[in-house]
Amino acid sequence: MRRVLVVGTGTMGRGIAQVAAQAGLETQVCDVDLAVAERAVATIAASLERRVEQGKLATVEREAVVARLTASGDLGAASRDIDLVIEAVPESMELKVDVLRRVLAAAPSGAIVGTNTSSLSVTELGARLGAGARTIGLHFFNPPPAMPLLEIVRGLHTSPDVVAASEALATTLGKTSILVNDSPGFATSRLGVAIGAEAIRMLESGVASVESIDRAMELGYRHPMGPLKLGDLVGLDVRLAILEHLHREVGEQFRPPQLLRQMVRAGWLGKKSGLGFYDWSGETPVPRTFKV
Repeated sequence: MRRVLVVGTGTMGRGIAQVAAQAGLETQVCDVDLAVAERAVATIAASLERRVEQGKLATVEREAVVARLTASGDLGAASRDIDLVIEAVPESMELKVDVLRRVLAAAPSGAIVGTNTSSLSVTELGARLGAGARTIGLHFFNPPPAMPLLEIVRGLHTSPDVVAASEALATTLGKTSILVNDSPGFATSRLGVAIGAEAIRMLESGVASVESIDRAMELGYRHPMGPLKLGDLVGLDVRLAILEHLHREVGEQFRPPQLLRQMVRAGWLGKKSGLGFYDWSGETPVPRTFKV
């Protein structure tokens, strides 16, 4: 596996592209707007430059990584000579199907189809694409350059060869992989949103403050970050979408808390909007006070 196409230029798409390029893979970053793709590559280059300034990366290494990155605004042309595509577009099955159908119309017949979905069915995606044997979940974590885990999700149709190739890819990328079978929320999202939803319910019912709930998990259970702050970083709209999906697919225990719905309606989406359970407007996030 030498040539990778990453579709999507948000935080996850940029991070995945950086990880691939740093691992020595020729990496294209594609968006329907070429200027957006070019800005994504420039953002990655700037991130690597900060690592150089911190003494964590040599200048020659940065230049080599940047040289392996290419921006594209033409999905068909970008797909013609790839070994792997990883889509990192928003969590919509219809959108993912549309994007990957256009990739498959131009990609080599043996190209692996990877999806960075955190909750949608890999089996359904592969079936709708007519490429179930080569479709697999490659679930990276935010931020991809720093997080060591790659959750590999095996659909019902996914071939053993594609699973093996994905596990080898994880090693190439310097990630530790876990293999899970396709089910709603997989392993990580299902556990993560369950803890996060209960933390929000505790806040709703006045059990404790934002700061106390997060400190309880950080200091009592050695979580590197509390569930409310983590929700802000992931995006509260993303958390809500995952919970709604799990509520439909698994059951009542995943019903989204009303406070979460209200915050998303208010546009309080976490770090990306500046407000969530924390105020992110300054250099250090400040826990907010909620009336119960």
